[in-house]
Amino acid sequence: MDNDVLRQAPLFSGMDDEAATALRESMSETRLRRGEVLFREGDAGDKLYVIMEGKVKLGRTSTDGRENLLAVQGPGQMFGELSLFDPGPRSATVTAVTDTTFLSLSHEDLLRWLEGRPAVARGLLTQLAGRLRKANDVVADLVFSDVPGRVAKALLDLSDRFGRTADDGVHVNHDLTQEELAQLVGASRETVNKALADFASRGWVRLEPRSVVIMDVERLARRAR
Repeated sequence: MDNDVLRQAPLFSGMDDEAATALRESMSETRLRRGEVLFREGDAGDKLYVIMEGKVKLGRTSTDGRENLLAVQGPGQMFGELSLFDPGPRSATVTAVTDTTFLSLSHEDLLRWLEGRPAVARGLLTQLAGRLRKANDVVADLVFSDVPGRVAKALLDLSDRFGRTADDGVHVNHDLTQEELAQLVGASRETVNKALADFASRGWVRLEPRSVVIMDVERLARRAR
C-alpha cells in the first residue's frame, strides 16, 4: 500500500514515520467494485475511512426520492470522521464510483492514538474545518451563483484533485455520469448539459465520456466567480 497516498490524509500528515507506520498496521483494508455501497445514510458506524485507490461519491436522498451528491473523493482523502467524535447514524451514503480500496480505523483505535498526540488532533480538526467551509461555500453558491457558474466551479474543483495537465489542456477523469454531475451541482441534468455544451462551443472545454478536457482554465475560472 502506498504510504505517500496515506500521508495526504489529514490524520497522518502530522505524524512521524514511526507513528504513522504503527497506526497503519492497526487499520483494516476494504475493497469495493464500481457501484457497490460502503454504507448507507442512517446506518450505524464507528469507523473512519481513508481512500487509497479509486473514487467514491457521498450522497443523500430526500424524502421524495431525489438524490443530492455532496462530494466526490479520491486517493488521500478521508470520510466518516464525524462518527468518531459523535457516534450515531451515518449522515451520507458512500458509493464507489470506480473500483476502490480503503483503509479504515475504528473509534477505539483513534481515541487511543489521539492521547498525547496533538498533531493528530490538529489534523482531524483541519479536516472538520474544511468540511464546514465547503458546506458554507455550497450554500452560498446555491443562493448567489447561477447553474453555469456552479458547473464551472465544479469542473475546476474536480480538475484540482483529479486533473492531469497535457499539451491540449487539463484532462479531468471524474468518472461521473451526466446525472451524477448534475447532482453534484444541484441542478437538473438538462440545465447542466446546456451549460457544458455552451462551454464547449466557446472552446473552453472538450467533453468526453465521464471526463472533460479543460482547454481554457482562465475563462472557466472567471465564469465560476
